[in-house]
Amino acid sequence: MAGGFPVAITGMGLVTAAGIGVEPNWDRVCSGISCARLDERSRDGEAHVICSVPDFDAGALLGGFAAWQTERFVQLAQVAAREALKDAGWNPHEWDGTRVGVVVGNSLGGANALERQQENLYQRGQTKVSPLLVPMFMVNMVAGYMAIDMKAQGPSQVVASACTSGTSAIGAGRDLLRSGRCDIVVVGGTESALSPLVMAGLMQMGALTKATEEPETASRPFDSSRDGFVAAEGAGMLVLERLTDARSRQAPVHAVVRGYGSATDAHHPTSLHPDGRGIETALRWALADAGIDPSQVDHVNAHGTSTQQNDLVEGTVLTRVLGSRPSVTSTKGVTGHALAAAGAIEAIYTALTLRHGCAPPTANLEHLDDALNLDVVAKTPRRAPMEVAVSTSLGFGGHNAALVLTRN
Repeated sequence: MAGGFPVAITGMGLVTAAGIGVEPNWDRVCSGISCARLDERSRDGEAHVICSVPDFDAGALLGGFAAWQTERFVQLAQVAAREALKDAGWNPHEWDGTRVGVVVGNSLGGANALERQQENLYQRGQTKVSPLLVPMFMVNMVAGYMAIDMKAQGPSQVVASACTSGTSAIGAGRDLLRSGRCDIVVVGGTESALSPLVMAGLMQMGALTKATEEPETASRPFDSSRDGFVAAEGAGMLVLERLTDARSRQAPVHAVVRGYGSATDAHHPTSLHPDGRGIETALRWALADAGIDPSQVDHVNAHGTSTQQNDLVEGTVLTRVLGSRPSVTSTKGVTGHALAAAGAIEAIYTALTLRHGCAPPTANLEHLDDALNLDVVAKTPRRAPMEVAVSTSLGFGGHNAALVLTRN
């Protein structure tokens, strides 16, 4: 296969609106049935459409300590990480923790905790503010708590680059393996910031869908009638090892990370460069890093947020770089947009697409935007042999990142 520095994905864990666990997630994204619902917590009575994790019981899944001392974005990550470790066949009580790293993407931390405690301060006074407030909302704490949980004593950090955070965490974890500093790196992304204040802010800036009458059709990537994204929560965690190490211990290899690229628009705080120069550069770097020719790409799991600008700019770049051959999907039609966690979640869906030879449909796509020349999978899953796939991510701040994965 191609060049670059091959890193094996030996374990995967998912906690999203599509379910808790990799198998329920795969079944749901392949169904094309949206997870969106109305959330009516806004103070002025205006409803928002969200995708939240169903039936998540932190006490049952993690134990009482985690349930009351950590915030939800940490809890989601820990559950996903434990699944990934089990999948990879690793027992933290048996490995050399000094050779294990943790890199997690997150942007908004414990926004819900901050809002709750700010209300306590205003209504009840300083003495009623929790002493756990700061560690509950700091973004770095998810990497810290994960390291504690899995006894990982190597480097641990959080990558905060908006909606590319999860993808960039995978790139950073791969670099730790390449450098020789670590032998195992647990990477991924997590986000749980569906708070009234955050939702109000996203709505006021025009990022969210206003299609509240039929929430299940609100997220419609690449559709001509798209009007904004559906905010979501979730976590996706992957265990990365050098491909040679994984094969030597006969570990399962779900897919291989062959290339990573990142670039910045340097254009506007929240709007993409109209020519998509950042995502084009990131994608070309990822392909070059992997030693993959654009003509070899079989599939793209696109960022595909369901906003007018993102889908048009991203779709145009995909055609410019890859042509119209690859099948394209956006799983955000089912899961919504999990912000900093999205890239990691979608990297796992991309690995599953390669493993199963099956591309999930883009939910709610009825009329492809006439300005796009893409082969977007819609209505039903598409089965086809696939060897090379790309996952793209774009974020506020002009951040862009791309991964190239191969089946083996």
